[in-house]
Amino acid sequence: MNFDYLVIAAYFCLIIGIGFVFKNMASKSTSDYFRGGGRMLWWMVGSTAFMMQFSAWTFTGAAGKAFTDGFAVCLVFFANTFSYFCGWAYFAHRFRQMRVDTPTEAIRRRFGGGNELFFSCALIIFTLLNAGIWLNALGVFSSAVFEADIVMTIIVIGLAVVFVSVLAGAWGVVASDFVQTLVVATVSVACAVVALFKVGGPAKLVTEFPSDFVMGPNMNYGLLLVGTFIFFLAKQLVTIMNMHDSFRFLNAKDSANARKAALLAMCLMGVGSVIWFIPPWASAILYPDAAAAYPDLGNKAADAVYLVFARNAMPVGTVGLLLAGLFAASMSSMDSALNKNSGIFVRSIYQPWLERRNKAVSDQYLLNLSRGLSFISGLIVIAMALYFKSLKELSLFDLMMSLSAMVQVPILIPLILGLLVKKTPAWAPWVTVLLGLFVSWFMLNVLTPQVFANWIGIDPFTRREATDMNLILTIGAQIFITGGFFVLTSLFYREPTAEHDAPRRAFFEDLETPVIADGAQDAYDHEQRRKLGVMVICMGMGLVAMMFIPNPLWGRVMFLLCALALLVIGLFLKRSATMDVEDTVNA
Repeated sequence: MNFDYLVIAAYFCLIIGIGFVFKNMASKSTSDYFRGGGRMLWWMVGSTAFMMQFSAWTFTGAAGKAFTDGFAVCLVFFANTFSYFCGWAYFAHRFRQMRVDTPTEAIRRRFGGGNELFFSCALIIFTLLNAGIWLNALGVFSSAVFEADIVMTIIVIGLAVVFVSVLAGAWGVVASDFVQTLVVATVSVACAVVALFKVGGPAKLVTEFPSDFVMGPNMNYGLLLVGTFIFFLAKQLVTIMNMHDSFRFLNAKDSANARKAALLAMCLMGVGSVIWFIPPWASAILYPDAAAAYPDLGNKAADAVYLVFARNAMPVGTVGLLLAGLFAASMSSMDSALNKNSGIFVRSIYQPWLERRNKAVSDQYLLNLSRGLSFISGLIVIAMALYFKSLKELSLFDLMMSLSAMVQVPILIPLILGLLVKKTPAWAPWVTVLLGLFVSWFMLNVLTPQVFANWIGIDPFTRREATDMNLILTIGAQIFITGGFFVLTSLFYREPTAEHDAPRRAFFEDLETPVIADGAQDAYDHEQRRKLGVMVICMGMGLVAMMFIPNPLWGRVMFLLCALALLVIGLFLKRSATMDVEDTVNA
């Protein structure tokens, strides 16, 4: 009997259940559908902010990088941690204070309608590409697990994600993110503890790693790692704390909860940055030929190292739990993309088009349209994933990093600097993006790493060094050339009339004005705690059932401990919901 299939089936039932449980909370208005009406508690928002930077790529492409190169992969995730610290210190509560339902509405308030349309189109296209990579990463891994056709795997998984997004909107997305965070934490901690035990402890993990644990193989210039980390700090700050990716914090019930959410995401990312990669590091010692286990994956074979570890070192049923964690990570990234894209299209493209033609439609009509658009976006993402699966010569890590540095950063630079530089001409944002894309092309085709090596008179870079150097050069050029250009456009700013400048002034005034939850919030707080408490208890009971899978005693104990952790969290949420009701009655 294949217990892994039962675990995955139970997980999908749980996720679909979340969609049904939160369906009513997303069916009141488009604001509820796009961002939960701005009514969510900090631990929900913090979980979804954390999951925003977490996908199946972490367990596949990044794990493959950890398996071959050691500690260096953590630099990306430490940069994420730094970004969330900046969110807590400055950005998160200001994002909530923009007082909008979708990110592109904030772009309109800051930059005007023309830029809103430009960025709406650009961001929709990029988000679909990114979600396609996430789904492809999950398809690569899960098809290897089931020895199934990768095309069918991508289609089935993609349709399951579409179902949750269409049914419950932002409430379903964020609620599932919270549950999925617990799944990821459970899988990661369990695998990390077993990996350390099998390898003989942290010291042996470092000393017995096949190559230099910090530098990794094929790295002659250690300064490249320092440069990579520094530029990753800047890159991840740009790609996380910008107006487009503010949509997570738009969900928070007030400014204080937005800040707490960023702090939670920072803590989760900081701890997870090491825990996630202990099994791949241990596998490099325990199973040095792990990458050869799936030769049909081509150069992406190392991306399945987590699977090799789970099958060889973990109790029966863990592979199913691991796949559930991977589904959790990718579903979080993909369903958020679908929900966000439908909001951007409806609020920033379709509604302005209706207004120009003096046509009025009901909010219910727009809500139904949003659900239809989420479904269509899901089909497009599935098509993108099917295309990316053919690129076997490029690893998932390199594919993700290259797309992010060359396309994402140029688009997002104006959307972070626009919060800091208040006076720029109307043409500055879109011209900056076009310049950034040209810079990316120039760094890819003209100023290549090998050309740079010749300029400074050093030996040619290895393939790994060339990849890192290309990221450094590209990110550096984007920050100094593209970012510098946007800042310098303030020299061409001309004070507009008071009427035309009113939206921008109101935007910056709101940006500094705290949002305080109203009297209706208590009912929403109660519902969030009660419903998620029940769902987490159900998940805990599922782990209790896994104790009956034929396993050694230590494996059963592991499942019991994981179950107890989830049951405690679920019971605490239910109890806090009951206390809310009692406090309301006593008042």
